[in-house]
Amino acid sequence: MLPEDERRQLQEIEQALYRDDPKFGRLMRASDPRVHYVRKLIRALLGVVIGVGLLSAGAVTYRVYLEAAGVVIVLLSLVWAVVSWRRYVARVRPARSRAGTKTATGTKHRSGQTWQARMMERTAERWRRRQQGNGGMPGRTRS
Repeated sequence: MLPEDERRQLQEIEQALYRDDPKFGRLMRASDPRVHYVRKLIRALLGVVIGVGLLSAGAVTYRVYLEAAGVVIVLLSLVWAVVSWRRYVARVRPARSRAGTKTATGTKHRSGQTWQARMMERTAERWRRRQQGNGGMPGRTRS
């Protein structure tokens, strides 16, 4: 992971971006894979609860079709949760076989970095230049 000072700088950059452009901040949060994973996990948990409820209702009322529906819903919810988790892990930690491969434009990815990590790295570099007085633009000086 990142050293503590870089993590702190990254948090400062994110807070400044969210303050300057709240719409952009909401957009970036919406593209965060953790947000989507948590939503899917909550839905899967809700499915498991509903399935267990149907299973229990079927057992109490001696309705086999309710028990069967409950079992199916529980199993599908658990499968969905596992698939969502695997996709989340694959997105957060890309496979080593894909790291360092050439893209369609011929540029080489840095090993183990996602596009979001590269974008944040560029943003952090611009922020550092801005704080040093360069304004974040190559060849531009502040007056």
